This record gives sequence, structure tokens and C-alpha cells, in this order.
Amino acid sequence: MAVALTPLSWALPAREELDWLYSAVDDPSGGHFIAGVALDGQARFMIEVPERCHGGCLRPDSRQAVLFARRPGTRMHVIDGDSRQLAHTIAAGEGYHFYGHGVFDLSGRYLYVTANRLADSAGLVRVYDAANDYAHVRDMPLDGIGPHELRLMPDGDTLVIGLGGIQTHPDYGRVKLNLDTMAPALLLMDRHSGEILARHGPSHHQLSCRHLDVSADGTVIAGYQFEGPEWETHPLICRLDAAGRFSELPLPDEVTASLNHYIASVAFSRVSDNVLVTAPRGNQVLLLDAAKGKLVANLALPDAAGARCDGNGGFLVSSGQGGLYRVTPDLAAPELLASLALRWDNHLT
Repeated sequence: MAVALTPLSWALPAREELDWLYSAVDDPSGGHFIAGVALDGQARFMIEVPERCHGGCLRPDSRQAVLFARRPGTRMHVIDGDSRQLAHTIAAGEGYHFYGHGVFDLSGRYLYVTANRLADSAGLVRVYDAANDYAHVRDMPLDGIGPHELRLMPDGDTLVIGLGGIQTHPDYGRVKLNLDTMAPALLLMDRHSGEILARHGPSHHQLSCRHLDVSADGTVIAGYQFEGPEWETHPLICRLDAAGRFSELPLPDEVTASLNHYIASVAFSRVSDNVLVTAPRGNQVLLLDAAKGKLVANLALPDAAGARCDGNGGFLVSSGQGGLYRVTPDLAAPELLASLALRWDNHLT
């Protein structure tokens, strides 16, 4: 597939290695792309894809990144960061669709992807062998519906999975088919055996557990999307601490209400206990102290989308309106790094 060059692509050096932020984006005409954007937002490349994508992951000890089609999409795309080209496209296969997220094991060989089996709406973790052209290896059932984001815990053996609980089918697009009977959870799974090691249910059955990140000590912060009546207010962030204790963070009522029932992306700092979550419907980001479970700051940021740590104690945050921002604990407001003619999706890789 050809690379579609954007107006800034001429600025890219021919052979120099750059660190890329990868994201699914749409252009102003509604075309779907995977973008590689330099950390300052000033250089980029774009690869056109046939359906809107969502999250992604990096392959360890490699220059490859994998971006996944947005629910209920049926493809994942392997990007080579050196050539800035599409290396592989892998189909979910007849009777399956992806949920937009995946993660590699520490060796970079096995890729774990959340998926739906359409025949019975079973949520699965599908395993692919990256050393064998991403051949499908096996499926591990989750005894639940709608798995979404997953991460590898620091032990290298355990997956943590946000089980959204929402039934969908490609015949009905993104329509949610079971809101009255949802059963979301935060799960821990042994990636070798497929055994479910723990299942933590939220305080309300319509709190869909979707997006999460894990700190170096094994603390998990996950975000909910509430699928119930708009006039109700419920906690939208949960924590699984390093000792395995599950709780929901008691934010001030006015802050919770301002998030409009929706957390999009979660990112831990790698040099502090801070974690950032984005709330696009609330047009803001939250900085939290994950160790204490306390709110540090909430900052206005229009259509806040994807988030990643910057390695220096701060975070890079994209906006659905095209902005790329830096957020740090000592800034009173997000710093705009670049404003691009793109609509960023909800995740940065």
C-alpha cells in the first residue's frame, strides 16, 4: 500500500531514525490513516487504511508498531518505523472482529489481541506469532463480552484486561445490544494457560471498563464509560494496587460530573506516581497520584484524546481537534506543541 504524504512530509530526513508517536487519524475529508508523528509534531507520515483504527502497541526489540481497527473492525496493521511503510495487514478472519487493542509479550514474539467471536459474542484474547508472519496461534476465552484494552503486567506472565461488557455485531455497526445485562470487569489472566486469575466488577453493571495502563510496580489505573442514564453520576476511574486491592477513586462530585461519563485514555508516568487520563467529552485531562488515589489537577483541553508519557515526568496528549500538547504537573495549562489538520483518535503509541 502506498504512503500518502502530507504537506509536512518533505521535512523528514531520508534515513535518520526518528522516534514516532503512532496514532489512528482521519484527515479533513474523512479518510482513515495511520500517522507517524515526531514527538514535537513537526514531521509526520501517513499511511491510508480502509477502516478507522484505534489503539496500538510497539513490538519489543523492533521498529515495528501494530495498529488495530476500531471496534468492530476486522484488521490489524503492522508498520515498519524505519521504512515508514505498511509491513503486514492481518485479518481477524470470518466470524471475528477486533476491539482496537493488543499487547506483545516481553520477547516481542507473541501478540495478544482482544476480539469478539460473533457466533456467541464470546470475548477472547487471540494470540499471534509475530516471528511467523503473525500467524494465529490460539484463542483464550474470557467468560465475558466486550474485552477492550489490555496490558502486560510487570511479571511478564499476566495480562490485565478491561472487559467492557458490551455486545456488538458488525451487522449493526457500533450499536450496543445488551445494555441491560452488561457484566463488565477488570480481569487478570495468565497469558500462558489462559486461566482467569482475578475478576473485579465495578460498582454499577453499566460502568464499561475500557482503557487502562500499568505502572512499573504493577498498579493498574482503568477508566470507565458509563452506559446508563445521563442524569446519574458514578465513579469513572478504578485502581488495582500492587497488592491486588481493587477500589474506585472518589473524585470530587463536580469533577466526576464534568467528565460526561467517559474516560478515553490512561497513561502512567515512568518517573513518578502520576497518571494522566483523558476525558474528550468533558474537554479535559486529569492528573492523578496513583499511589494515593488522589486528584492532582484537572486541566482544560479540547476533545482530549490520546496520552503517553514523555519520559521526563510529563505527558503528550492529542486532541480530536488536531492539537498535540505537553502536560506536566508544574504547568497551569497544557502547552500546545503543534496544530495539525488531523482528527486524532483516542490513543497514542
